[in-house]
Amino acid sequence: MIEFIRILSITIMPGFIIFVLAYGHLKGVNVYETFIEGAKQGLTTVVRVFPYMMAMFVAIGVFRSSGAMDILIRILSPVTSLLGIPAEVLPLALMRPVSGMASTGILGDILKTYGPDSFVGRVASTLMGSTETIFYTLSIYFGAIGIKKIRYTLWASLLTDLAGLFASIIICSIVFGR
Repeated sequence: MIEFIRILSITIMPGFIIFVLAYGHLKGVNVYETFIEGAKQGLTTVVRVFPYMMAMFVAIGVFRSSGAMDILIRILSPVTSLLGIPAEVLPLALMRPVSGMASTGILGDILKTYGPDSFVGRVASTLMGSTETIFYTLSIYFGAIGIKKIRYTLWASLLTDLAGLFASIIICSIVFGR
């Protein structure tokens, strides 16, 4: 099982890129020109959503610097230990929906402390790959098209991140053992 996962992880991204390029070529699409046009539109979008990004970065900085994250982790620790969530992964699980850069830093600390082949390292890595920076993504996408009320999107997104957390723990327990 581990060998299959290793081979799949090595081949999936290059295979997908080759598939997209080949499919575009077969359909008669000028892949290079289409890529350049998409890059131009991407730069226009970046300029339009920059104020939303700046607001999110400031809010994240205030949240981490104020110690609010540490307090939240202490409050949630008893409940998460009952649910089988490793305490070492909790800071990553809390920061992942908020900031990709901060969660990458937390993942780096976890991997440096516990190692990439430890259960905690594998759960953290799987969590990082199976969840999204919800608040950043919502601010970018909804900010780009001018939507101010996110309604049920936030709750649905938070539930999917929670599902990603539990799936990471369950999958790593099955594949690698605890």
